[in-house]
Amino acid sequence: MVSFLHLVLALPLLSFIILLLKSRTNKKPATVLPGPKGLPIIGNLHQLDNSGLHFQLLNLSKIYGPIFSLRIGMRPAIVISTPGVAKKILNDHDLDVARRPPNLGNQKISYNGTEIIFSPYNDTWREIRKLAVVHFLSFKKVSMFSHVRKDEVKKMIKKISGHVCSSKITNLSEIVLSTSISIIWRIGFGRKCGEEGAEKSRLHGLLNETEDIFTSFFISDHIPFMGWIDRLTGLRARVENAFKRMDMFSQEVLDEHLDPNRLKETEEGDIVDVLLGLQKQGNLSIDLTHDHIKGVIMDLIVAGTDTSASTAVWVMTALMKYPRTMKKAQEEVRNLYGNKDFIDEEDIQNLKYLKAVIKEALRLYPTAPVLPRETNKGFIIDGYEIQPKTLVYVNIWAIHRDPEAWKDPDEFYPERFLNNDIDFKGRDFELIPFGAGRRICPGLPMGIATVELIIANLLNSFDWELPIGMAPEDIDVEALPGLAVQKKNHLCLVAKNRK
Repeated sequence: MVSFLHLVLALPLLSFIILLLKSRTNKKPATVLPGPKGLPIIGNLHQLDNSGLHFQLLNLSKIYGPIFSLRIGMRPAIVISTPGVAKKILNDHDLDVARRPPNLGNQKISYNGTEIIFSPYNDTWREIRKLAVVHFLSFKKVSMFSHVRKDEVKKMIKKISGHVCSSKITNLSEIVLSTSISIIWRIGFGRKCGEEGAEKSRLHGLLNETEDIFTSFFISDHIPFMGWIDRLTGLRARVENAFKRMDMFSQEVLDEHLDPNRLKETEEGDIVDVLLGLQKQGNLSIDLTHDHIKGVIMDLIVAGTDTSASTAVWVMTALMKYPRTMKKAQEEVRNLYGNKDFIDEEDIQNLKYLKAVIKEALRLYPTAPVLPRETNKGFIIDGYEIQPKTLVYVNIWAIHRDPEAWKDPDEFYPERFLNNDIDFKGRDFELIPFGAGRRICPGLPMGIATVELIIANLLNSFDWELPIGMAPEDIDVEALPGLAVQKKNHLCLVAKNRK
């Protein structure tokens, strides 16, 4: 009787188990991603380094396909190498990969992610980003700072004119970076500084030191039980020192802006003025603290200077390497505005070939060749199961040179953009130099406005020649590792008065 009763009670449970097993049997299991076999503990670290990560990932993609797996220490990672898979990751699964992978360095210097670049995807990030876009990074707001860009680019042209008179070679890498720093200095902090000023040198030093920290590899992030190595090598001490210097600078900027007797350059003020005004008004979804504002100051220094400068240098590098494109770009500018001493931002909207040149330079020489993300939940893509907390590396370099997406992908050919609508605003996944999705670079409008103005006036004001004994094919395109990939060897040219 007892056995029969147990059997009756067990029948529903047995039926459920059978149905569950049947459903699991019928369900197609997710496929394991291909990828190189890693070593114990270190994974695939022995196959990678920061000197040319995009090249190394590209070579691996030729073996393992457009999406493959790695292990970075003890952390799982996937690599994306084609526009189609990038669209699935950054569009279809945008919310699933909306995190930036945190590391010891960026979390410390970004005030534990209280800004835009390194913040985790949360309410704080959404509010800070919204404030930035609405109040100073939209195309409309960026145009309000056009007078600053015009003034600083005019100073740059005047300095190069002095080189012409003295037959001095122009180090375009240095002078463009100096101009970019001056623009951000005034737009962000309301400060002016001389060409060789100590303040500009200080900002340049902060930039180099901070970028070096951001591109450093921390053992503790990938092999936690060996984190003591970061202390032994002095890396943690360097992080603390870099943070103290950045914090000191940011506090000085805040103190200046909190001085009631301070005179603003314009009635609207600069970006820090805007943020302090929003803080005073309140009515925000977060408590906007001084650390939030300091974090944005750090973002401006890191993302607002090197990126624009390196892009402008890569554009000029490509134009000098391909004289045909230089001739065509200069003819467009001079045929339309040859009677003007200075090309204004509103003029640039008519320079179609110039815009194509900049797009092509961004395609061949993206300032951030690898886009890092991190999954915040698991999902399946192309039958492959991706786990939470997986590092995601979108190889922009490989995508921009994908032969399935681009004809003659290694050639600098701006004409490819004249008869199509492909743009870099995150909708066309074969061209994503600024990223895509929720974490697309919000500084895109400001960066492009700066680059266009610099290039248009360099082409309009001068004829450019290579130093004696150098031919176009001698121009190198070697790059330095960093958040913004810069040309390894400075671009030094001879400026001549236009004919």
